[in-house]
Amino acid sequence: MIDARPPTSDPALADEPPPSPCNKVCTIDRKTGWCLGCWRTGEEIGAWPTMTAPARHALLAQLPARQRAAESGRQ
Repeated sequence: MIDARPPTSDPALADEPPPSPCNKVCTIDRKTGWCLGCWRTGEEIGAWPTMTAPARHALLAQLPARQRAAESGRQ
């Protein structure tokens, strides 16, 4: 499950790179293109090591909505 906490609003922490959301469930959904473990695309997973901290925070902020959308489509 993705950590649903909002990205930090503390400017001092915004420059700290957050940890990867990978939880070792690496299966890409063919319909959405999202990993079923971390909800990132393959491209986002590959780019993670070179992303800036703000870009990582921005991406992490999108993941809970992706998870909700995917789970609501499975019912």
